[in-house]
Amino acid sequence: MSKKETIEMLVDGGKAKADASVAQKLGPMKINVQEVLKVVNEKTSSFNGMKVPVKLIVDTETKEFEISIGTPPISELIKKELELQKGSSFPNKDKVANIGIEQVIKIAKMKESSILHNSMKSVVKTVIGSCNALGILVEGEEARDINKEIDNGKYDKEIKEERKEVSEDKKKRLQTELEQFRKKYAGDIEILKAKVKEKAKAATERKEKEGGEKKEETAAQKK
Repeated sequence: MSKKETIEMLVDGGKAKADASVAQKLGPMKINVQEVLKVVNEKTSSFNGMKVPVKLIVDTETKEFEISIGTPPISELIKKELELQKGSSFPNKDKVANIGIEQVIKIAKMKESSILHNSMKSVVKTVIGSCNALGILVEGEEARDINKEIDNGKYDKEIKEERKEVSEDKKKRLQTELEQFRKKYAGDIEILKAKVKEKAKAATERKEKEGGEKKEETAAQKK
C-alpha cells in the first residue's frame, strides 16, 4: 500500500513561486515542482493579491499528487474587500477603513465552512474581531459596540438574508463616519506617531553608539 504525505503551504494567490521555502518542502518529495506550482496557481488565481493556504497530498511511490485549496485568512479577505495594502499601526486609535455589515457578512460566508461556530452571528463576530485588529470600523462603530448591537438583534435581518452588497449612498456614509472618527482622534494619532519616531531614533542612535564602541575595542586589540 502506497504511502501519502501531506505538505501545507501558504502561497500568494495565482503567483506561487519556487522560492527557498517551497523548494525546501517539495524538494525531498522528488516531484515536478513546476508542475505542482502550475496547478496551484491555476486553482488560486481567483485569490490574486492574497495569501492562500494550500494542502499538497503526495503519493511517495507514484509521485502523483492532489491539491486542496483553502480560503485565505480573514485578514486577507478583509484587505481585499476594502482594497487595503495593510492594517493600522495603531488599530485602537488610527482607523484605516469603515466596513459595512454587508461586507462583513460576505466575508463570513466565505469562511463559514472553515470556522467552528454555532451560528452565522458568531462567524460575523469573528470577522469583526479581525477588523478590529486591523484598525477597521464596522458601521462606524468599534468592535465592542457593534458586537453589542449584533447580540441585541440590530442586524438580524441582514444576517438572515445574507446581504452582501453595499449601496453607493451607504459607501459615502461609511467614508464620512471614518473621517469623523479620524478627526476626533487626530491629536492622539500624532502623539503615537511621534513616540514611534522617538523610539526608532533612539534605537538607531544606540546601534550607532554600540557600533562605534566595537570599532574602538577592535582597534585597541590590534595595537
